[in-house]
Amino acid sequence: MEIAVYILSALLIAAGLAGTILPALPGLPLLLGGVFLAAWQDNFQHVGAASLTVMALIAALGMAVDFFAGLLGAKASGASREALWGAFIGGIAGMFLGLAGVMLGPLVGAVIGEFVARKDAFQAGKVGLGTFIGFLVGAVAKVACAFAMLATAALALIF
Repeated sequence: MEIAVYILSALLIAAGLAGTILPALPGLPLLLGGVFLAAWQDNFQHVGAASLTVMALIAALGMAVDFFAGLLGAKASGASREALWGAFIGGIAGMFLGLAGVMLGPLVGAVIGEFVARKDAFQAGKVGLGTFIGFLVGAVAKVACAFAMLATAALALIF
């Protein structure tokens, strides 16, 4: 039974790493769950409460940055309130449309919102580009958080 738990833990960690890139999987929570399961199986002898708390905080930070990065990118490019709402709604709607939807949903929503608000195609394109750059920053931050979580677990195992 012990080996099965460790295999499940490894599968959760692998799915979590894949989920940092694939939008259909909640990467950071899966990664945290896999490490928690392994720590539980080990009776928290190596990875304890402090390490798990640090990893949970990193996961929460990564998820928040990933969620708000597109909105902040739109805001930085001078987006109107309608464009910000469009980016938010596009991001939510895009989650149900796979990788393309996750990438393009906030961008399309921001462009539509900005065009409705100002009737300026150039400004709408600028806001769309800012939203996309924000999305990329969020994705990079999420991957960085995943590696920080793995490093925290590795350090806990070593020390």
